[in-house]
Amino acid sequence: MELTVLGSSSRGNGYVLQNDTEALIIECGVSLLEVKKAVGFNVSKIVGALCSHEHGDHAKYAQLYLYNRINVWMSHGTMKAIEPKGTFLPLLMEAGNAVKIGSFTVLPFGVKHDAAEPLGFLINHPETGNVLFLTDSYYSPYRFEGLNNILIECNYSLDILQRNIDAGRIPPAVRNRTLQSHMSLETCLETLAANDLSQVNNIVLIHLSDGNSHADNFLNTVHRATGKTVHVADKGLDIQFNKTPF
Repeated sequence: MELTVLGSSSRGNGYVLQNDTEALIIECGVSLLEVKKAVGFNVSKIVGALCSHEHGDHAKYAQLYLYNRINVWMSHGTMKAIEPKGTFLPLLMEAGNAVKIGSFTVLPFGVKHDAAEPLGFLINHPETGNVLFLTDSYYSPYRFEGLNNILIECNYSLDILQRNIDAGRIPPAVRNRTLQSHMSLETCLETLAANDLSQVNNIVLIHLSDGNSHADNFLNTVHRATGKTVHVADKGLDIQFNKTPF
């Protein structure tokens, strides 16, 4: 199984998990053309798309995916916020109830974000094992068993954010919204420490802030804390995302 990052920022978020026969799209914030390129224009292999919440950088193209008969899974709250048009509507999922999408099993769970009914996803596939996808959440109250790969938000550092505020580059009001909607480096480390990482092969840091993060520093800090292979989700990143490292 391969993970391809199509985008991981406020400009648009999209990720593809795929092998030769199946592809699962995570987030709907990247154009359909980019998705088609990622799957080699073999759209028939797309078994579905997940949409965590209604904000544009995660859901902007959900309607277009639906127009093109791609099954898009989301919460009822997200669907109400998006107000999709047409006869091909999203498929609903709710926290705590797993759904089967092709050979993928997806268990959604609630997250802490300023959206209608935002979700994170625990994704299982025979090739990837258990994949945690956690973004746009200022903390997570859950512990997850048997993780093999992780995509986790690492949006900002408290120190960098405060320096930007002190320098007048960011209004104080933005600080309050950030603290209550996105995961900091510090909270990311706490979240990882709360989980058993013994079988984890990859940790991918996603949704880094353009102005309040430092990619190399974040990568090195998480690597030192976990001892794991750590990646920053830059657009175009393409890595093996398997249950075992071999």
